[in-house]
Amino acid sequence: MADSAINMEIGISTFLETTPDPVTGEVISHAQRLRNAIEEIVLADQVGLDVYGIGEHHRPDYAGTSPAVVLAAAAAMTKRIRLTSAVTVLSSDDPVRVYQAFSTLDGISNGRAEIMAGRGSFIESFPLFGYSLDDYNELFEENLELLLAIRSLEKVTWRGGHRPAIDNLGVYPRSVQNPLPVWIASGGSPQSAIRAGMLGLPIAFAIIGGMPENFAPLVALYKKAAAQAGHDPEKLLIATHSHGFVGETTEQAANLFFPSTQAQMNVIGSERGWGQRYDRATYDDARSLRGALYVGDPEYVAEKIILLRKNLGVTRFFLHVNVGTMPHRETMRAIELLGTRVAPIVRKELARQETKE
Repeated sequence: MADSAINMEIGISTFLETTPDPVTGEVISHAQRLRNAIEEIVLADQVGLDVYGIGEHHRPDYAGTSPAVVLAAAAAMTKRIRLTSAVTVLSSDDPVRVYQAFSTLDGISNGRAEIMAGRGSFIESFPLFGYSLDDYNELFEENLELLLAIRSLEKVTWRGGHRPAIDNLGVYPRSVQNPLPVWIASGGSPQSAIRAGMLGLPIAFAIIGGMPENFAPLVALYKKAAAQAGHDPEKLLIATHSHGFVGETTEQAANLFFPSTQAQMNVIGSERGWGQRYDRATYDDARSLRGALYVGDPEYVAEKIILLRKNLGVTRFFLHVNVGTMPHRETMRAIELLGTRVAPIVRKELARQETKE
């Protein structure tokens, strides 16, 4: 964890994008993107970042179908950084196998694994693994219940409506951490905030549009539900995941990050029927101080993270560096700047504020 006095972690999240380069048209292979990810995680560890997360997807433009495998490869090459899914699509997976994969990762990393569980905003995994979207919510609720039971007890007895029952069977290996951290991921659903609060689980909000401060009511709802369930709201962990990029100057960062972001946002927008095309004006507006894009020089990105902390009380910030495909060297430099320049500014300012208080 980060310094407990300021309780703030900063890290990287990715979907392991393999989209066409918007400038050259080149498409990186899944194999190369996976190898690049290992280099990113090793660098993130070296420059003092706290966490690296990989999102699960099952489509040609992302290579992250098995986050735990990629993270395990990096676990043996790193010493401090925490390693998490971002997210695991729990609705279409087997909680036993999810626990086993991440408890294995926990063993290899000596207690640095985490699971971020979500219902999934991308739905390719449902037909792939034979699940019906009609059971979207029920599958998540049942699978989360089973996952939490497995992490609590070595031998589990459980019955649900979608998975064969388990009758006093052990699940191995057991995690180094007790319990293995499980986060709830949310795109902004009040129901998700309430569920996480009632269970006393940490929550991660994906904030990729609008103004981050608008999530304050969801944070309040989360803390209220936790308090009503008997959990201490002061001990709750809150993360956010936002797109962004750090450059030597704000102008350089903005110009480097725009082409791939525009290309990928328009692909997703077309799939989901958003209608309006993503253009430079939309992008530049989101880069403003109160916007959802964290793009700029180290000082500006740090300023935005500090504002986020003030408005939402976050304890962890994920910067999703690649939205679409960017040159590996540019991604590595952004990670380096986030660790060596942005994070120290944020931590120093938060420590100063705490001392002042």
